[in-house]
Amino acid sequence: MDTGTDIDRYQSASRHDSDHDALVASADADRAAVIPARLDYPPAPTARAAFAPDFGRRFAIFGDAEEEFDWTRPVRREAQATTAMLALPAANRRFVDRGIVPTYLVDYPVVDTPASADAVRTMIDAGECEVGTQLHPWVNPPHDEPVSQPNSFVGNLPRALERAKLHALTDRIQAATGIRPVIYRAGRYGIGPNTAELLAEAGYRLDVSVRALFDYSEQSGPDFRGHPVWPWWITPTLLEVPLTAGYTGVLHRHRALHRHVALRGPLARLGLLSRVALTPEGMPLAEALAVIDRLLDEGVTLFSLSFHTPSVVPGHTPYVRDQADLTAFWTWWDRVFDRFAARGVLPARASEILAAAVTH
Repeated sequence: MDTGTDIDRYQSASRHDSDHDALVASADADRAAVIPARLDYPPAPTARAAFAPDFGRRFAIFGDAEEEFDWTRPVRREAQATTAMLALPAANRRFVDRGIVPTYLVDYPVVDTPASADAVRTMIDAGECEVGTQLHPWVNPPHDEPVSQPNSFVGNLPRALERAKLHALTDRIQAATGIRPVIYRAGRYGIGPNTAELLAEAGYRLDVSVRALFDYSEQSGPDFRGHPVWPWWITPTLLEVPLTAGYTGVLHRHRALHRHVALRGPLARLGLLSRVALTPEGMPLAEALAVIDRLLDEGVTLFSLSFHTPSVVPGHTPYVRDQADLTAFWTWWDRVFDRFAARGVLPARASEILAAAVTH
């Protein structure tokens, strides 16, 4: 492993950070003129992406391929085990058997550990997955920042350090898999004011970091409550496909109610209003199916689903603690695939999404 070039790049670029930060912070009203590509701002309606007419209605799966850690405790730089990745090729065949080729967004420990890197290459070589990038800053060199809650969102880091980590991971993925990744997700959905510009600079073409309708600002992260569920062009060459989410319940048109934290539990328990993301992790099947139907009826044509790869082995995430949870995990997927098939929604690879997107 040689991250010297990237660390040198960071140290050199950091000399210019103060000027850049002053420019960005000059005035909120001028930010769009200074940096037109911003993921932390909702897009203009005119940025909405269109797709080739024969692309139709599609869904794609993006798996966060990452190390194992204790979800109940603060992140730690030392937690870098990737043993669950060894079970992923066999688990992935359940998707392939349904005609689905997921994209696995791999982070630094996954591609820096020979056994888990081999697991990724096995799936790539078999044509059973595509590969992208997921950046967990606390386990991604250069390690020039203290580990903390705010710093776990890579977009909060100084611009030069975010760039250095992105390049170190991109280069490591290419060395481990032979593929230069063009698909990106910020770990913890942690985009920032510089992320889009840095992605475009590094040659990325598709970002899947935005978790539409969710707000992480209380944890020092981004606020996506104003972001749409439809894809848009961030720059002329960089497409955003947000994770799909929606509201269910008789009050689903009154989304502002969900912003009141004290009301969320009672409203959900009464079946009046729930926010549902399309993932088997913590999201009830019946509500996921209801969101799919509602969004299809509202004209949504592209769905982005997600999960964390450690969930394929019981005991690594709070969502799959035992064999019963794992059975429920796979049942969720099967029923969602059945609903998509019944509604004429076909699977898509990430590369197919990019090929079908009409350049803005």
